[in-house]
Amino acid sequence: TFMADYLADVKKYDAGADAAVVDKIVKHLGIALRNRDSSLVAASDKAELDRVRDSWGVKKLGVDAAAAEAAVAKVAKTMAADHSKGRVTFYYLVAKELNKLATL
Repeated sequence: TFMADYLADVKKYDAGADAAVVDKIVKHLGIALRNRDSSLVAASDKAELDRVRDSWGVKKLGVDAAAAEAAVAKVAKTMAADHSKGRVTFYYLVAKELNKLATL
């Protein structure tokens, strides 16, 4: 199942990841996960990182833009070696960095 794949990918970065939290992110992202291109985060694309900051960090998680930007930058660095950065994992790690997993 896709869910197991998303969870396995998140667990590469957070062994204790909660499947229910990952599932909420999958549901939040919905249609964006249907094609390979939009299911990945292009960390080299400033516009894309700004979108993650604004739509996920600020709007969904409720943090200020500076905090969201710092979290996005840190996650991009954390996942730098991962050539294809899964959107679910990226969003999960941003939420974790901001201590917002419990609020999802």
